[in-house]
Amino acid sequence: MGGQLPASLWQRLHALPALQPVLAAVQAEGAPTAAVVGGAVRDLLLEQTPTDIDVVTEGSAEALAARLGTTVRSHQRFATVTVQTEHGRVDVAQARSERYAHPGALPEVEAAKIAVDLARRDFTVNALAIILNGTAAGELQAAPGALDDLDRRQLAVLHERSFSDDPTRLLRLARYRARLGFTVAPETRRLALKAIADGTLETVSGARIGNELRLLCREREPQAALRALGELGIDRALDPDFGLDAEDATFACARELLPADGRLDLLALAAAGRHVPEARLWSLLARLDYSAPDRERAVAAATGAQALAQVLQAAELASQIGAAVAGAELEEIALAGALAAPRGREHARRWLQELRHLRLTIDGHDLLAAGVAPGPAIGLGLAAARGALLDGTAQTHPAQLQRALAAIAESGQGSQ
Repeated sequence: MGGQLPASLWQRLHALPALQPVLAAVQAEGAPTAAVVGGAVRDLLLEQTPTDIDVVTEGSAEALAARLGTTVRSHQRFATVTVQTEHGRVDVAQARSERYAHPGALPEVEAAKIAVDLARRDFTVNALAIILNGTAAGELQAAPGALDDLDRRQLAVLHERSFSDDPTRLLRLARYRARLGFTVAPETRRLALKAIADGTLETVSGARIGNELRLLCREREPQAALRALGELGIDRALDPDFGLDAEDATFACARELLPADGRLDLLALAAAGRHVPEARLWSLLARLDYSAPDRERAVAAATGAQALAQVLQAAELASQIGAAVAGAELEEIALAGALAAPRGREHARRWLQELRHLRLTIDGHDLLAAGVAPGPAIGLGLAAARGALLDGTAQTHPAQLQRALAAIAESGQGSQ
């Protein structure tokens, strides 16, 4: 199905910077048929600007990739290569068919034509291709029902075994549901619910599920994506207490508090996991192959935010705010602010936007030069000066040094 792409869309496709090296590479005489496929075609037909470029060739993916730029990642089993060009990244794959030995297994692949390759896609609206070269250049190819589903703005799988073959498509369904704002076709919803009830997510490795959850949390609107998980019960299939409640505004508030240098994906993960007991959340994220630093950061935010909210609420001075958040990551502070009453929320906002950027003009060398012995007294003095800086009582170098030395003297420590 398909036909010739309208001239206006063909021109827009040719104008995409990331596609320029691909167009140049596939025009050589005798070059195998190549096509841009998937989301880029879908977005183009939706009058949106494609951001991710996926190219399929009926020849060697590695040979085409070698003509484009620097290889970033290569997966020989699936004949896929990610290439960094001067205009951005391009994913190149050899056109293939797939067969699954059992539910959740990695597919066994064979080289195939582009039209056959479309049949292995996750959803019909991604089973689209535009031929880039040869006599068929400019031809739009589509799996059965793909263009109709695109017109209906609905997500549908290509066959009834789709979710059992690859259960990670369940998480992708939620991700696309949120990103595109499409509905889920009734039969696809039925198949998804059946797959979840049948425990198909247990047939695939935690690492593969975790990879999809990471992508979902990195969406521009992770709240919508996590709630789409909830619509189908996918979140509760990961853990009975995992997920965002539809009416809970906590994440939206925390997102508004989170500064630009925070991790929105980890904030989303923490918000979804804050009702999961700490040991279980840690185990879940370990099973989903989250890195130890990300796991620690998300679990700390999810399990520590409520207590931090209470301490922020009770703070009176800026130095007390600083003491309350000492050691906490940005995501935990933002989530705590969202959980706090207005006073505590304002304290979190003040810390994230203002107080954390204040820097002492003195350091340990100044205290050593003033006669303080090396050891714990140095930290004690700097902490006292830091508190005075936050409270606005020691904003100059001499004032900070004086406050540090006074605190050391009061403690009876630090004389050389």
